[in-house]
Amino acid sequence: MNVLFIVVDDLRPVLGCYGDKLVKSPNIDQLASQSVVFNNVYAQQAVCAPSRVSFLTGRRPDTTRLYDFYSYWRVHAGNYSTMPQYFKENGYMTMSVGKVFHPGVSSNYHDDYPYSWSIPPFHPSTEKYENDKTCRGKDGRLYANLVCPVDVTEMPGGTLPDIQSTEEAIRLLNVMKTQKQKFFLAVGYHKPHIPLRYPQEFLKLYPLENITLAPDPWVPKKLPSVAYNPWMDIRQRDDVKALNVSFPYGPLPDDFQRQIRQSYYAAVSYLDMQVGRLLNALDDVGLSSSTMVVFTADHGWSLGEHGEWAKYSNFDVATRVPLMFYVPGMTSAAASQQGRIFPYLDPFSRNLGLVPQGQSKKVVELVSLFSTLAELAGLQVPPACPKTSFHVALCTEGASIVHYFNSSEEKVEMEDGCEDNNRCHTEEPVAFSQYPRPSDTPQWNSDKPKLKDIRIMGYSMRTIDYRYTVWVQFNPNNFSADFEDVHAGELYVVETDPNQDYNIYNNTLHGHLFKKLLGFFKH
Repeated sequence: MNVLFIVVDDLRPVLGCYGDKLVKSPNIDQLASQSVVFNNVYAQQAVCAPSRVSFLTGRRPDTTRLYDFYSYWRVHAGNYSTMPQYFKENGYMTMSVGKVFHPGVSSNYHDDYPYSWSIPPFHPSTEKYENDKTCRGKDGRLYANLVCPVDVTEMPGGTLPDIQSTEEAIRLLNVMKTQKQKFFLAVGYHKPHIPLRYPQEFLKLYPLENITLAPDPWVPKKLPSVAYNPWMDIRQRDDVKALNVSFPYGPLPDDFQRQIRQSYYAAVSYLDMQVGRLLNALDDVGLSSSTMVVFTADHGWSLGEHGEWAKYSNFDVATRVPLMFYVPGMTSAAASQQGRIFPYLDPFSRNLGLVPQGQSKKVVELVSLFSTLAELAGLQVPPACPKTSFHVALCTEGASIVHYFNSSEEKVEMEDGCEDNNRCHTEEPVAFSQYPRPSDTPQWNSDKPKLKDIRIMGYSMRTIDYRYTVWVQFNPNNFSADFEDVHAGELYVVETDPNQDYNIYNNTLHGHLFKKLLGFFKH
């Protein structure tokens, strides 16, 4: 089976198929209606490069040793195989369009080509204008704003990066339909990553009077200062700079908070249009009955919750992502020769709310993608990594989740001869995330500290019932965490505190949770 792997930048699950009542995302919802949809999925670190390197290698950040943007795992950690590399070595034509690996040092300046890809990765020519002054202000002048609806015809090249990526991906699908070779096509979309730059007509879908503030737009009283991210990248945009907001806690004016939320939603609908065009093309070339489609994101994005914006934290709003798998004949009935599975749906016309086929509430990690895709494609699943795996080229630290695809299956029996906890399905599933900080209090580099400046690591554990985080001393010279030196902690109970506003760490006994977290991260 072919693989179409769609990864989106900074997309939290604000999608109709995840129960969001405001968003218009008909094409992604249509994909969900043919897919198994996972509801509780978490990134291993809420920032682009570390998250992508983690799920593309199937290793956690403590194994890739990438917590920032400035090292290449093959040189600084170990020569780990990647998911596309594994498919390539198993006879697939592997192709990368847009932002799949994070560009720059962390993927050796060439998106890990030629290891991971059969042909050089494609980047849209207009990507280089992303942070330029292309946003027209009320005075008619151009700015580098955060909120940036645009007239596409006025943009450099008369287009936008995600439009170009969709066109290139469609071109590659047309090439592959005539080939006999199986393919793995990864398509990485930029939006809704900032700047929130999208065709201005998408604003019509979200009148400002319909946009609310976050349910909890204040900094929680018992939030440890080390846990707070001061959203520096947003403060550097021209429109935010003009507001002269105090550092580190703000807050932003209410009307501007609504504008950010409005533009985030508009950018999601613009993304949905691109996904719709891409999936419609899969139908056009006759490949939707022989191609599995995986849709996910590298991490989430805070939209004012806890008085925070952007990613850079361990909260659900920053770590939780959408994840769905369309597998022909497995998650949906195979289409007839003439039948279309993914007809394009216009987000501007009234659309039917399509209900996902099967939704799994199991807690899942992005680090499981590698082994899951291998199993779904019928390849041998890479072995579980030993406790120390810097010397092992092919292994994964995330177990396959294919056994969750049968939604009726609530309890999975103990597997015969299952000795490795990583691979046993009897224990309650847990997702582990982490985030580094340079200091106990917010400072200019708290969101994105360089490795040499990291002094504290926030290790976080999410189960169906709670999120538990400890912020411990960290030594960047030997990559070691000292769990005996705990700077702060957080504990949120999902049932009574779904938004994670009331930290009960200091008035609850949680020795058993600490032991569980310690047992995991010590390895």
